[in-house]
Amino acid sequence: MSITAERKTALIAEHARTEGDTGSAEVQVAILSERIANLTEHFKTHKKDNHSRRGLLMMVSQRRSLLDHLKKSDAARYQALIEKLGLRR
Repeated sequence: MSITAERKTALIAEHARTEGDTGSAEVQVAILSERIANLTEHFKTHKKDNHSRRGLLMMVSQRRSLLDHLKKSDAARYQALIEKLGLRR
């Protein structure tokens, strides 16, 4: 259900703003989006896994908070990130 270390490193390298950046909102949202996608696939076969569903809801809430913060602080970065990740339809 969680992402592999190689995939996490690739996400960090792809979304980092500077060298060694692991804590920016872009990186955190990208990692959370990957974990949310993995859990969503998990629920297609394990429909009654309510304990993991609670974790999914917490991750979605955390991603929403990070995106709200990014939109308030820098709208251009927010727009670029949601287009890159394909979060809005």
